[in-house]
Order: sequence, then C-alpha cells, then structure tokens
Amino acid sequence: MITKEATVAAPAPARVAPAPPRNTKKRLAWDEVPRWQIYLPLGIYLIFTLVPFYWILLFALRPAGSTSLVPWPMTFDHFEKVWTDRSFGTFFQNSVLVGLATLVMTTLVALAGGYALARFDFKIKRVFMLGLLCSQFVPGALLLVPLFEIFAELQMINSLGSVIIAETVFQLPLSIILISNFIKNVPYSLEEAAWVDGCGRFRAFRIVVLPLLRPGLIAVGSFAFVHSWNHFLFALMFLNDQGKQTIPVGLNTLMSADSVDLGALAAGGIIAAVPVVIVFAFIQKWLITGFSAGAVKG
Repeated sequence: MITKEATVAAPAPARVAPAPPRNTKKRLAWDEVPRWQIYLPLGIYLIFTLVPFYWILLFALRPAGSTSLVPWPMTFDHFEKVWTDRSFGTFFQNSVLVGLATLVMTTLVALAGGYALARFDFKIKRVFMLGLLCSQFVPGALLLVPLFEIFAELQMINSLGSVIIAETVFQLPLSIILISNFIKNVPYSLEEAAWVDGCGRFRAFRIVVLPLLRPGLIAVGSFAFVHSWNHFLFALMFLNDQGKQTIPVGLNTLMSADSVDLGALAAGGIIAAVPVVIVFAFIQKWLITGFSAGAVKG
C-alpha cells in the first residue's frame, strides 16, 4: 500500500516563454496588388520588344522614299524584289534543306549518345561528360580553320553537306546532355518489364522509351533547326557559289559599303523570321516541357 508520504509530487508545468510579437503589417495578396504595378513593367517591356518589329514592318511595307510612320499605302514591292531579283527564293530553299538535315542528324546522334550516357556505365564517362561541357565554351570561330582544312581534303567546300556537318557537330554536345538527362527521368523498370515480355533492347527502347521522349526530341530538334537557320559564319566560309548560300548570307548581300536598301533588308528579315516564329508558335508547349525536363537530373 502506497502511503501519502511515498507519493511523489508531480512537477509543475514548465513556464512557456511568451511568443514574440507578430508583425502587424499585413502582406498584400496577389489579388490585392495594384494593377498598375503589374501593367507598367509589362507595358515597358512590350514597348522595347514590339517597337523594333513594327519598325521592320514599316520599312518593308511602305513605298521606297516614304517617311510616313504608318505603312500606307501598303506595298509588297520590297518582298518581290528580294524574292526574285536578289535570289531569296533560292536562299530560302537552301536554309530549309540545311535546317531539316541538321535537325534529323542532330536528333539521331544525340538520341544514341544520350541513351548510352544515361543507361551504361564506363570508365571515361565522367571525362566524356566533362569534355562535352567544356566544348560549349569553344566559340565557333575557332573551328573554322580545322573544319575548312578537313572539308577541303574531302572536297566538300562549296557544298551544303559541309554546312550541315559543321552545324551538327556544333549542336551535338548540348543536345546529347539534354537527351541524356531526359532519358534518366524515364524509369529503368519500364525497359526491364519489356525485356521480361520478350523484347530486345532496341525494341524496348522504341516501344517504351521513345514515345516518352517526344518533348525532349522536339526541344533538341527545334533548337538545332533554329540555330542552323540563323547561323551565318559556317555558311559564309564554306559556301562560295551564290546559288548555294543561305538566308543569313543573303541578308548580308543586301548591304554594301556605299548604301543599304532598308526596304529590301527589312523584307528579307521578315522572310527569315516568319518560319522560325511559326515553328515556335506550334511547338511552344513541347519546347518548354522538353527543356525543363532535360535540365533536371533524374
């Protein structure tokens, strides 16, 4: 029997320190932010972004010699001039050929290299990845002399194939890294399940992995296409015949030391920009998804 003397008194509850006074200033919710604080920066940004485009349209659509700030009466003589007289139709076809060929070659090689880096372990893997990253710091101008010597030995100077190969080589490091990171986000167990069902490695990759890489492939392919479409240096150095030049070199021919035809130059710039704008308008969702997924290591 426990006596009253043997009982131990319960310890008194610890005294809780008073909480620090809260900041009485109420934080503004997103809906309570004054609209002018949102629209003012956006308006300034739109002005700096859209005014150059309007200026190009103004020079391209207004008659030669006009100083009006409104393209009226509207004329398409500058577009007709650059498309026919300045051979922009040929330049456009050459740029499309170079861009599509670079897109296909870059995507295929990057897909094979990215899968090898994502799924296989080998001794020089880290060194190889470091080499890919370091190659991004090498400017394209430093590659002109060795590439020119190689293409001269292969008798590929003044050939679109030389520009396609050079653009593909220049795009491969970043493309392989993006595809590799994207493949790492695909669970390896999906391929193993396909192997259990009787698929080989290539068939399992084609059926299981490849459909999941669509955003990454679109991102890599579009980036390679746009870069080859806009790249000026390789086409200038490796192509001598005017019938094989691309749009960036064609735009350069519109400028001379004595004068510049601003109307023709603006029309040529619009012709060069419209395909890129259309491509990005259709693949914007896939492009953002591909780059965001490829930039995260799985």
